[in-house]
This record gives sequence, C-alpha cells and structure tokens, in this order.
Amino acid sequence: MNIKKLGFITLASLLSTSALAAQDRPTLTVYTYSSFASEWGPGPKIEVEFEKSCACDLVFVALDDGVSVLNRLRLEGKNSEADILLGLDDSLINTAKKTGLLEAHNLDLTESKLKSDWNDPVFLPYDYGYFAFIYNSEKLKNPPTSLKELIEERDDLNVIYQDPRSSTPGLGLMLWVKSVYGDQAPSAWKKLAEKTVTVTKGWSEAYGMFLEGETDMVLSYTTSPAYHMIAEGKNQYVAASFSEGHYQQTEVAAIVKSSEHKELAQTFMRFMLSDGFQSKIATGNWMYPVTNIELPEAFEQLVTPVKTLSFSSEEVTKNRKLWNKEWLMSVTN
Repeated sequence: MNIKKLGFITLASLLSTSALAAQDRPTLTVYTYSSFASEWGPGPKIEVEFEKSCACDLVFVALDDGVSVLNRLRLEGKNSEADILLGLDDSLINTAKKTGLLEAHNLDLTESKLKSDWNDPVFLPYDYGYFAFIYNSEKLKNPPTSLKELIEERDDLNVIYQDPRSSTPGLGLMLWVKSVYGDQAPSAWKKLAEKTVTVTKGWSEAYGMFLEGETDMVLSYTTSPAYHMIAEGKNQYVAASFSEGHYQQTEVAAIVKSSEHKELAQTFMRFMLSDGFQSKIATGNWMYPVTNIELPEAFEQLVTPVKTLSFSSEEVTKNRKLWNKEWLMSVTN
C-alpha cells in the first residue's frame, strides 16, 4: 500500500469533514455600533466567549452608532440580515417597536440577575451609564459645575458633541438640554452653538478629536475616565459633575422578527445576562453592567450624578422630530 497516498487521502477526508462542519455552523448576525465591535471594545471577547458553547459563528456588523443601527433595520425591513440589534437605548425603544420588525425575547426576567426591575418583553438591557462632558484636568483647571454654566457663562470654553439625528449620545444631550431648559431649549442651543467646534456623526469621531486636543470638552459618559485610568494609567481625564444632574442611558438589544435563527438568538439574549457577557462591559464598553458584577476599583473614583434625569420612551417618540427640528434650526440660524 502507498503510505503517502493513504496519508493524503486521510488528510483530504479530514479537511472535507472540517469544511462540512463549518458549513453546518449557523451564523448569528448582530448589528451594533462601531465602538462595541472594535478590537478595543467588548465585541471580540464576547464573540470568543459565546462561540465556546453555541456551535455557531457570531458576527458583529459595525455601524456608526445606535441610531444608525435602527435606521439600517428600517431601510432593510423584512429583508434584513440581522438576527439581533444591539446598541439602541431606552429612549428609542418605543420608536423601534413601532417598526413592527422586532419580536419578544421570551425570557423570564423575574429570575434574572438584573439590578433593576426591568420587564420589557422585547428589549433586554445590557449596560447603562450617564452622559457627561469630559475634560483634561491638566489643561482645564476650573471646569463648569453645571450645564447652565457651560452653556450660558463660559465663553472661554469650546465643546464637541454628536448629532442627535445619528447618535445616541447626541440624542441624549438633546434630551438632557430639554430636561433642564424645557421651552427655553432653543435659546440654550444657540448659546451652545457659539462655543461648539463641530458636531460629529458618532461618538468615536468626537472623542478622538478631543484626545487630539481639538476641544476643551467632549460629550461622553461619566465612566469614560475609567478607560484612561485602567487601560492607560492616566488620571487627567475627568467628567464634569453638573448640579442639575446627568441624563441616564440604558443600552438594549432585541431579536429581529425576520431572523432565521430565533432559538440561537434567544440563547444569545440569555447569554447577555451571564457573567461571560457582563464581565466584559465595565472594561470593554466602559459602562456599568446591569448585573451585580464586581467593578474595578477605578470605578469608585468616577463622578456619581447628584440627580438622574430621563424622559420616557413614549415622550421621546412623541416629541423627537419636533425637538430635532428645534435643535437644527437653533444651531444653523
């Protein structure tokens, strides 16, 4: 017998079997925002952790921001390749439900590890945080102590923030300003426009410009300084604490109704509340996990909002177009 030929046949057979096995593995496609899926975000580690037990391929499709994720689903409709949307927030829940493109996750949250009493049948929370303006304490020695001081009094400062039409942080700032100023919001936007360097499409671009020194302050989260402390050993980046309080954001995921992998999608949703997922949030997405995962010591140094501000998702759905128009007219006229 030709031993070399036998070895070749055996190897070819193994490769063929391996290829068939790979073809049999279902692909779970998750639409999310770019920073989540990036190499420095939690996505790659979550992918490895989930694939250990799912016998599947987990694929993240990275879009600019949470609003972009919803807009992509709307554009694709029932022909979307997405099985799961990950990266919308609580302000967009009602709007997203109205598309009719999402379905219930069928999880019993009463027995979950959630810190809160969240019970939405469609959307599952996976992290939360508070919007804040970040500054470099080595350059800015006297940061504003309120949103009104920043907008109305500090002519010596400039800022960068994100577009509320394309970005969930930008939408968060719009709601923050509205919750503080009410009917006087247009006047506040005009004043803020005078000290705005630029408005970016998404978070990554804005924060990158801030780190390059192109602005004094940037819209981000109270948890953003934890990244610099833990990953870089830097303590100069700080969130300004505002006396009016800070707007809270809860990020969520949902199953797409047209998914061909519903059971696998539900498995992933359950996985999102496990330690395997939640342990990657604090030092991957730099937000607070929604379960009682132990936090790094650096989180003890972060700003704690004196008050939490919020609108219901129904209020946002009802007023979002009007408030977007109000913002746009104020900053362009």
